[in-house]
Amino acid sequence: MVTSNQAPTLSAESQAQIDRELAKYPADQRRSALMSALRIAQVEHRWLSNELIAVVADYVGVPPIAAMEVATFYNMFDRAPVGRHKITVCTNLPCALSGGYKAADYLKQKLGIGFNETTADGKFTLKEGECMGACGYAPVLLVNNHSMCNHMTPDAIDKKLAELE
Repeated sequence: MVTSNQAPTLSAESQAQIDRELAKYPADQRRSALMSALRIAQVEHRWLSNELIAVVADYVGVPPIAAMEVATFYNMFDRAPVGRHKITVCTNLPCALSGGYKAADYLKQKLGIGFNETTADGKFTLKEGECMGACGYAPVLLVNNHSMCNHMTPDAIDKKLAELE
């Protein structure tokens, strides 16, 4: 983790994970591991600063702009600090018709924040998300880009928030 005025680094564990990703591709196609490498760095640091993106690029062996292009194109990458638990609510049409906005409004009320905000204690960040490919299970939430939660009624949301505390 980075403290103020300290350049970001990748832990030995993150480097080992990135090495496993790099091993999946021919040596002249290291760029193919960028998404995974950036994801690994984000899991360690919770967000991707310009400096951390450059560190990842250097480790993978690609120009920093190549890593920046990936980090800024995909919305799964956080370019600003987020809370310990990032909750993304799908509000695309199928989810919206099945309670996505109600789930979002409930979360806003429960957490006391709006979209793209973080609770004062740094525990939760709330995001509005695009289709997550789980329309039949709407409304859906995605926690920390990895855990899909479906049929998110107020009771289910309360249960999930309690688990995350």
